[in-house]
Amino acid sequence: MTQLLQRYLGGGDTLARLQDHAARLRRLQGAFERCLPPLLAASCKVANLKDDTLVVFAQGNAVAVKLKQMAPSLVQRLAEQGHALREIRVRVALREAAPWRPAPPTRSIPEAGKRSLNELAASLPADSPLREALERLARRSR
Repeated sequence: MTQLLQRYLGGGDTLARLQDHAARLRRLQGAFERCLPPLLAASCKVANLKDDTLVVFAQGNAVAVKLKQMAPSLVQRLAEQGHALREIRVRVALREAAPWRPAPPTRSIPEAGKRSLNELAASLPADSPLREALERLARRSR
């Protein structure tokens, strides 16, 4: 399957360029991570490479500021590893907001229902898992 996909991606001119660009970005990501402290490396990702300019997404403003401060030395260290870059541009990555969900409805068991649960639990053997579950349900209900 992987070989078929590789053959397909390498078959067309446009797809071959796309595959080469993606491979270069993966190599740059690895080299970029090796140039950074582990916590900082986990908070940023290589986004694109265009005309000797590396674009990096940072998770938050503090990470972005630190990367901008380190950019000149990072360009030099990446050049030593064989990645010729002119500059590094840092962008703050926007996190997707979690979709709004309404609060789950509160459910309660009336007193008569609790009594029935307790009566049923009392009729079961003492070591029964069902008995334990029914008692727990009756205890936790509002």
